Amino acid sequence: IMNAFGLIQIGLIVSSTTIISSLQCNHLPLQQRKVIENSLRLLDKMGKRFPQQCLREKISFRFPTQVLQPRQKETLGVAIEEIFQHIFYIFSKNLTLAAWDGTALDQFQNGLYLQIEQLEACIIKKNTQLLWSKEVSRLKLKKYFRKIDCFLKDKQHDLCSWEISRAEMRKCLQLIDKMTRKL
Repeated sequence: IMNAFGLIQIGLIVSSTTIISSLQCNHLPLQQRKVIENSLRLLDKMGKRFPQQCLREKISFRFPTQVLQPRQKETLGVAIEEIFQHIFYIFSKNLTLAAWDGTALDQFQNGLYLQIEQLEACIIKKNTQLLWSKEVSRLKLKKYFRKIDCFLKDKQHDLCSWEISRAEMRKCLQLIDKMTRKL
């Protein structure tokens, strides 16, 4: 049997958790900038300078920038979460030929994962998800990241394909950073 004191304790825990998470959500744009700055630093730390022999293989994936120009802040959050999930997915497989600093790579993946969790917790999923899923933006993002994934597969995840993908993710994160600074 739950006594009144136990109920009060549970109520306090729930309300303090709600307050803490809403405070975290209020600071989300600032947190995102920090995460992106850290991710960019880790991307640089993961590998050395872009290899000269890979320059001739470089291709343009054409990031769909209109995805980051939504009408609502929540929609932008959903777009950023989706981008982070795609980046996390790409950097989670077949990395044997990448020859990157493993610690920096782990920190990069962990930072993305934590940010995805934070965004999921903060974004009002119901309404935004409906808006977002109907948008052409989601398909454009999937197509963009599928091009990168196919490029990696076609090149059998060789060193150059990873370096080109790393450079592309850098551009992607810089675009997100530019958009979050405008908010």
